[in-house]
Amino acid sequence: MKDYVGNSLQIRGVEKYILQDGKGDGMHFLNIRNGLGLEVWISLDRAGDVSRVSFKGDNMGYFAPCGYVAPEYYDGVGAGFLKSFTSGFFTTCGLTAVGSPCTDEGEELPLHGTISHIPAEFIGKEENEKELVIKLRVTDARIFGRKLVMDRTYRFSYVNNSFEVCDTVTNFADTETPYMILYHCNMGYPLLSQNSIVKIPNNNISARDKHAEKFLDTALDMEKPQANYQERCYYYDVLEDNGLAKVGIFNNDIGKGLIMDYDKTNLPCFTEWKMMGKIDYVLGLEPGNCTPDGRDVLRKNGTLKFLQPDESGTTAVKFTFVSDKIDFEGVF
Repeated sequence: MKDYVGNSLQIRGVEKYILQDGKGDGMHFLNIRNGLGLEVWISLDRAGDVSRVSFKGDNMGYFAPCGYVAPEYYDGVGAGFLKSFTSGFFTTCGLTAVGSPCTDEGEELPLHGTISHIPAEFIGKEENEKELVIKLRVTDARIFGRKLVMDRTYRFSYVNNSFEVCDTVTNFADTETPYMILYHCNMGYPLLSQNSIVKIPNNNISARDKHAEKFLDTALDMEKPQANYQERCYYYDVLEDNGLAKVGIFNNDIGKGLIMDYDKTNLPCFTEWKMMGKIDYVLGLEPGNCTPDGRDVLRKNGTLKFLQPDESGTTAVKFTFVSDKIDFEGVF
């Protein structure tokens, strides 16, 4: 390739952008193109989460009505998270709280924790003919409280349409801490429509509440946008092959889809968030080391994870984008 281009950015690579105007004014982003049709935006001011993904010209994720919102507008009381929940391709939930707002051992915990509203440090990049590696760090620490560092590494393939996010969370305090992480991956139009095929091979599925339970038989059936739609959440025991779990979505309307794979040993839980509302039209495919029921519930039922002093936990999710239904179905 080098003999054909003046600068590699003509084809692929990473560039940094700063947003102007509105509540996102001043936010920093990394724009990555792999030269094969995949384009990804990383929001540095929001934990290095992925805000947008397009694949060969089509949008893959959901972008919430609030749009881009800088961390200074974060409302950490109750469900105030929703005021700045850009959603995006994925939002990281955690690191000591995921899911419903609650009070646990005297600590008031907001919806989905605070990590997604903490800016990431750009540590560096590495690049070769096969991949681009981006390294970030997010520090969630305070005096008289939790002291966590999340080292985040992205690997963007230059030989196929895939990328992986790998997070290592370390507790550098002198006491144990709850450790909760969930990848709130949000599928949006045109990838998501009533014609989308969703695959979550599983041993078992259960509904989060009585409302969702009424529709258990159609959990994987996507629907048209509807007014006054009430969200439905389902928990899956996803099938695994040598510890690797796979889920996916494909839409014949655009001839594109994606496959997510992850290590079920480190991410044993999987949540489907089905929200078929008008405007609020999104499908959450969410691997995690916990369910989104709130830390108090997990503590009571004995499933809450912890990190001891100087202990680390590592989790990773890989996203592969396909434009051939046969390739998609071959995985499932």
